[in-house]
Amino acid sequence: MSSSFRTIELSDAPFESQGLRFLTVKTPNLEGRGDICLYVPEVDKDIDNLPIYILLHGVYGSAWIWAMKGGAHKAAEKLINNKTIEPAIIAMPSDGLWGDGSAYYSHHSKNFDNWIVNDVVIAIKENIPEAKNSNSTCIGGLSMGGYGALSLGAKFPEKFKAISGHSSITKLEQMTLFVEEPLEEYTNNNDLPDVIDCIKSNQNRLPKLRFDCGVKDELIKPNRLLHKELNKLNIEHIYEEFEGGHEWPYWIKHVEKTLMFFDEFS
Repeated sequence: MSSSFRTIELSDAPFESQGLRFLTVKTPNLEGRGDICLYVPEVDKDIDNLPIYILLHGVYGSAWIWAMKGGAHKAAEKLINNKTIEPAIIAMPSDGLWGDGSAYYSHHSKNFDNWIVNDVVIAIKENIPEAKNSNSTCIGGLSMGGYGALSLGAKFPEKFKAISGHSSITKLEQMTLFVEEPLEEYTNNNDLPDVIDCIKSNQNRLPKLRFDCGVKDELIKPNRLLHKELNKLNIEHIYEEFEGGHEWPYWIKHVEKTLMFFDEFS
């Protein structure tokens, strides 16, 4: 089968472990290469339609971080083995590796949004046999990745069955809490900088939506505000608060909620 990409590299099975695989793709959307870490569960050889659950990382991280700091593949494996969820592929792409974080939309002539929404899914379906005929994709993330998931899920509702955010940035200006790049580096090419604006643009055809935040998180007030704004618009969603802050112990604990939520609608 011909590839949609000029070059693509896939890790070799003898050197893989814990169900993790790695893809590197060259794409015009990034004007270069992007990485995808994948968890591919063991299933019967004739299964080729596993759903794809995308998890977006936060600032400073890359494709490896959801697995190697968050254990997302272990969470998925546990839930699959105890039959809490059906088998699914967990896709953990890089954000495009611009600055401290790209925020997952187009700027500086790079289409970070199309990389996630289109390239990641195409690369998986073309190179992972278990996903060849997948027809179900969900998107989630933490912090900047939560911003990406909520924004991209709302802007491209036809692409996703469900959206989930943990400790999400809700307005682009909140990136300044984490990155050294000035805000104008992001805003010069962005018409919809706030999650609520993205949601309003497609509020009648949104995927299923949930998000949560720790009560000690510096982003708790923005998340509470988004919850109130969604209620005012009568947009169906789930919002939850838990103990914890903007930290990996929180995300490690609650990523299972994302995976179980996705399973409901895949």
